[in-house]
Amino acid sequence: VQLQASGGGLVQAGGSLRLSCLVSGRTKSPYVMNWFRQALGKEREFVADISRSGGRINYRDSVKGRFTISRDNRKNTVYLQMSSLQPEDTAVYYCAASEFSTYDARDVLHWGQGTLVTVSS
Repeated sequence: VQLQASGGGLVQAGGSLRLSCLVSGRTKSPYVMNWFRQALGKEREFVADISRSGGRINYRDSVKGRFTISRDNRKNTVYLQMSSLQPEDTAVYYCAASEFSTYDARDVLHWGQGTLVTVSS
């Protein structure tokens, strides 16, 4: 299984970005998909996850109302729409696949390569 994340970049505070993650290698039985992020000098932290069907979604408190996770199983792609970005959202964002919903990075089965999001003040 391979996860390829894209869509990061530099944006001003208050701006928006959309991250994408293409999943290849296992498409008939989709994983629970997650986004984590890791800021410089900090531990990797959970951002959001979405169930196989897309019917259940979880967010970390600090991104609720600003970020939206979604998936298109026909395209084997998961998205993270980020709005009202703040400098504290600056991090490398990783898409991830797991067998169940989890906030713990140790439960992740497959990681993407990460995409850098930088929010300037």
